[in-house]
Amino acid sequence: MMMTTRPTTTTFAFGSSAATKQPISSSLSFKNQHQIKSTSTTRSSSSSSSSISAISTQTRELKKEAVKEITSTGSCSRRDAITNIGLCLAAATLFSQSQNSQAAELASTIEYTVTPSGLGFYDKVIGVGPQPTKGQLIKAHYVGKLENGKVFDSSYDRGKPLSFRVGVGEVIKGWDQGILGGDGIPPMLPGGKRSLKLPSDLAYGMRGAGCKGGTNCIIPPNSTLLFDVEFIGKA
Repeated sequence: MMMTTRPTTTTFAFGSSAATKQPISSSLSFKNQHQIKSTSTTRSSSSSSSSISAISTQTRELKKEAVKEITSTGSCSRRDAITNIGLCLAAATLFSQSQNSQAAELASTIEYTVTPSGLGFYDKVIGVGPQPTKGQLIKAHYVGKLENGKVFDSSYDRGKPLSFRVGVGEVIKGWDQGILGGDGIPPMLPGGKRSLKLPSDLAYGMRGAGCKGGTNCIIPPNSTLLFDVEFIGKA
């Protein structure tokens, strides 16, 4: 959080050729039988391979369909989730990884203006109206991400903006500075949307955040954080 707060195989059965009374004929008959059995094994193996190949192709197609559905709707249908839960989970993972990759790629293309403190900012939308003042109670929506694009928190997902007093340490330093302004950063105005890139010392530093027993942190120690902030205005 941002705040300090089987396939089925087919077996073929072939009849044996009858051996004649002559020894040499018997030898030939045995040879023929051996060839027939070898052919049987080869055909059976070929059939099995074909069946496996067909099933693999079908699985790939199902996976493509699942990924397509998740991409367009954001989730598997209830029927797919029940009958193909493993496939849906796999597709969902691929979709999530794709989304994270796209987010990380997008972040890397933003040309941040970097201040002496190391904070980077980029204004997507310039707001209008009175600028915030130190200690003022304000509201802001945000999405917080790691550098790899993984989202760790979002006020939009909760359906409620964050309210806090700006500039007095109720939030991480990078937020106070990124919204209130200073150090070469203009203040945000109501309706403004800004991307912030915070070095770890302006975020959660060496301690990280959301850690359990010092490990498995939601935000790992020494993490650079990316935020998309929408300044709504006074709370």
